[in-house]
Amino acid sequence: MSIETWARSLTEAVCARDPSAVEALFQPGGFWRDFVAAGGTLQTIEGAPAIAAFACSAGADAGLKVTAEAPPLLPGADPAQEGFVAFETALGHGRGYVRLQDGRCRTLMLTLEGFHDHPEPLRARRPSGLVEDAQGRNWKERLAAKGEQYGQGEDPYVLIVGGGQAGLALAARLEMLGVPYLVVDRHPRVGDQWRSRYKALTLHDPVWYDHMPYMPFPDFWPVFTPKDKMGDWLAAYSHAMELVVWTGTECLGAAREGDGWTVTLKRGDETVTLSPKHLVMAVGNAGFPKVPQFEGREAFGGVQLHSSEFASGEGMEGRRVVIVGANNSAHDIAADLAAHGAKPVMIQRSSTMIVQQTTVIGPMLGPLFSQEAVERGVTTERADLMLAASPFRVQEENARRLWAKVREDEAGFYDALEAAGFALDFGEDGTGMLKYPRTASGYYFDVGACAMVIDGRIGLRSGKGVARLRAEGVELDDGEVLPAEMIVYATGFGAMEEWVARLIDPETAARVGRCWGYGSGVRGDPGPWEGELRNMWKPTPEPGLWFMGGNLAQSRFYSRLLGLQLKARHAGLALGPA
Repeated sequence: MSIETWARSLTEAVCARDPSAVEALFQPGGFWRDFVAAGGTLQTIEGAPAIAAFACSAGADAGLKVTAEAPPLLPGADPAQEGFVAFETALGHGRGYVRLQDGRCRTLMLTLEGFHDHPEPLRARRPSGLVEDAQGRNWKERLAAKGEQYGQGEDPYVLIVGGGQAGLALAARLEMLGVPYLVVDRHPRVGDQWRSRYKALTLHDPVWYDHMPYMPFPDFWPVFTPKDKMGDWLAAYSHAMELVVWTGTECLGAAREGDGWTVTLKRGDETVTLSPKHLVMAVGNAGFPKVPQFEGREAFGGVQLHSSEFASGEGMEGRRVVIVGANNSAHDIAADLAAHGAKPVMIQRSSTMIVQQTTVIGPMLGPLFSQEAVERGVTTERADLMLAASPFRVQEENARRLWAKVREDEAGFYDALEAAGFALDFGEDGTGMLKYPRTASGYYFDVGACAMVIDGRIGLRSGKGVARLRAEGVELDDGEVLPAEMIVYATGFGAMEEWVARLIDPETAARVGRCWGYGSGVRGDPGPWEGELRNMWKPTPEPGLWFMGGNLAQSRFYSRLLGLQLKARHAGLALGPA
């Protein structure tokens, strides 16, 4: 069966509300990943019977019609077995990707891209730029006045707390969709979240993966973006997209008020109270810094700081530094210290996954996000669809094969690390970088520190913990004392839901529950199985409370979905069941 025939058969079966016909089109263990296409949330339906029930209820109610659109773009992919599809419903339109196996669907992904009656002002619909408003103000004057009405008798429909890439991406979507919004951020300038990080930081993902919505990076952009350059780009992005952002503004707290929120802000010396209908937490993938309270903290004679407070290894030549932890920040900080002549030692309590940059730009992301992919005609939009095409159960199968091959192909590198005493893993169940959607921890993207571990410039104590601090350094649980003038706690951050407890109340945080993770059952991501990330980019148990987060690629892709869900509520459009 061709993709065209399969899509036509699915549309006919859905319109007829014929569950047996739908079920016959899917493998018994097939998947339908629905991103606000037929249903009103982000969900994965598993198994042909459940898919048939969903298609004949939510799909039929939505008026879902699927058509084949384009052949696959991956080398070796069979156009008779997989390809891009398009769809329409009574409300909107979108695209997706289907993979067939023996004439029946193994995986189908559909994602909403817009509403028929609310198109974005893009391309042929772009504004003329010539028309002034009723007050005779030009563009510069109108831009300067944007958002100043808030707190002066008007409220934004959506308040976004956090102005990093996630908050700005969502703001850009709402700007294009005509939904009144306001972004508030405590930093003095847009982009300071990146500028304030440690000096040596660069992004660990390549440029092709990291584009923001509507404004891709220019063709001369470096593969791995330095953190200050990223901060400056976000500032330029915010200005070019004409986003409504209040910097230097702290969210002091929020409380439920009827069907909306009362939010208290501190803007400079002024306290401002706003009443948005929707509150979006875009404060990052984590909560607050975790700093262990070791015995003897007060006795230590040197400097102690969390990795989020570390700036640079400059001026540290000859100094002894103990770094508690062995993931991304720990390695980056250790490498920076070693490069400046310091003597860093990492304490690695448990194993860490290491990913080389050649793996990131090669088998991990290269087929979809690379210059070679661009030259094959893989646009960012197409790559996003193919990346989202596989539900997490299928991703787990694929990941085990990928990372087993990486371990084999890069055996010399990994063997050298282990010979240096480094404790490696490839995920609790061999699924490698699925650590990121599960726990967002436990890995390091190698940008140079591993060579320093191998040659000894970065010291290592693996499989050991801290017993206590002493005046002269750190005592390990085997009795060894590491002399130190500085201790850096690269011990991560708490959970994202901590922000809800702080800004709203602990009861709401408990009701909302965990954010991030999909219920894989590994350490840090307990069941039950969810199939999609908990509470991210979709309705939560607290109406009107949303979470927007993730890396740059996730911010680009999922901002559209969250933006459309908010637009539907603003315009009174009835999405499918959530």
